[in-house]
Amino acid sequence: MAAIPMLSPANRTSFASPPRRLFSCGFVGESNFFGSKFPQRILSFSTKKIRAERSGPARGSAMDPTRASHSFDVVIIGAGIIGLSIARQFLLHSDLSVAVVDKDVPCSGSTGAGQGYLWMVHKTPGSDIWELSIRSHKLWELLAESIQEQGMNPLEVLGWKKTGSLLIGRTLKESDTLKRRVNQLVEAGLSAEYLCSSDLLLKEPAVMVEKEGGAAFLPDDCQLDARRTVAFIRKANEVFASEGRYAEFFNDPATLLLRSGNTGEIEAVQTSKNILYRKKAIIVAAGCWSGSLIHDLLRNSDVVLDVPVKPRKGHLLVLENFNFLQLKHGLMEVGYANHEVTAQHTTSSASGDQGQALSISMTATMDTMGNLVLGSSRQFSGFDTNVDEYILDHIWERARVFFPSLKELPLNDFTRSREVRVGLRPYMPDGKPLIGPVPGFSNLFLATGHEGGGLSMALGTAEMVVDMVLGNPGKVDYAPFAVQGRCV
Repeated sequence: MAAIPMLSPANRTSFASPPRRLFSCGFVGESNFFGSKFPQRILSFSTKKIRAERSGPARGSAMDPTRASHSFDVVIIGAGIIGLSIARQFLLHSDLSVAVVDKDVPCSGSTGAGQGYLWMVHKTPGSDIWELSIRSHKLWELLAESIQEQGMNPLEVLGWKKTGSLLIGRTLKESDTLKRRVNQLVEAGLSAEYLCSSDLLLKEPAVMVEKEGGAAFLPDDCQLDARRTVAFIRKANEVFASEGRYAEFFNDPATLLLRSGNTGEIEAVQTSKNILYRKKAIIVAAGCWSGSLIHDLLRNSDVVLDVPVKPRKGHLLVLENFNFLQLKHGLMEVGYANHEVTAQHTTSSASGDQGQALSISMTATMDTMGNLVLGSSRQFSGFDTNVDEYILDHIWERARVFFPSLKELPLNDFTRSREVRVGLRPYMPDGKPLIGPVPGFSNLFLATGHEGGGLSMALGTAEMVVDMVLGNPGKVDYAPFAVQGRCV
């Protein structure tokens, strides 16, 4: 039988790890996690061995008769915030059954390494991602409100805080840019104001800029804890396991995608232990690994598709129970939005030393545990996730430019009370995520390339994908995110 190629050894590391058992949930309850009633129709999925009477042979590698076969309406590859949110959307707004597959466990990738901000202050009205960002922001607010209406505390459940955000400039040129941005945001219907340096000091006493500086302030911007949020979404998804509509296959990497011998359509996802047949759709939401997966899938087909998503490494420095500085808002400097290159850094990689254009911009938040979270760096260094002390030193030095109380504190004093988060953002060259069907395969969808905006755009992306699969009218224009024409 002809095979869709298995992942190459170089790429298999992205998906390969020891298998984990099929998730089985005994949790049953009537608690309404998302503000809408659970569907009552019960759908089951098959756990029988592979049967010869399937419609035409699947084209793939020789099948292991001991490998369990399961059937779902939708199979999602990727258990980050995007993949789990898509699963949630299907479970709540359809009667479809869903399986989520991942080489690892939730929050092991860029989702768990993020800062957790849901900010509009650095977004540009009228840009291609504006509608999706606005829609997602609204959906996050509705989720927080529904949690509160059910008698729960969004702060405890999601780490949700409406802190407001400050986009800070230090020069006259940056202040002029911020004034224009505030006007744009107000015209787009958001609550926003420009703060001169003295007003900024009153709003956030820990920050100091020169007289020429200032800030754009958005009081409705929020932040949350990505790990708490993922745990909450998973718990709500797991309720549907008792109805036979949800299953998780973690530490069970996708190794092969099987095509129908009759139609040529993608028919199933083969993992290290299972074959997961799809009735309706397969969705690849594997972050920066999505391109490698799709590349291997289409290698011997007549469809040529190079998905240009690639990893963009980032560091965050978390100082635990930090008492030397308290922040009331989320902060970000203007340079973060512009991705300004601040240094040329030489790093060691498997292919030898190489120069990396390094961008470091000040971002700062206080999380729900009272930890100071400082960032942020951007660089292209392949799939390397090693901690780089050079970058941490520069994040600290950049923070000291804005926070005078840090200037006399050496970073080495906090070695025992720090956490370093390193993540690989799924970068797209044009700055827009890929969301939609893969050309030539109507039942294969991509949802990737959000870079640092995966958390903030997750709920809007999930809504968009589900509407596409179900054929519903879109709430947001699909065209800017189409796969067609952006992958060659």
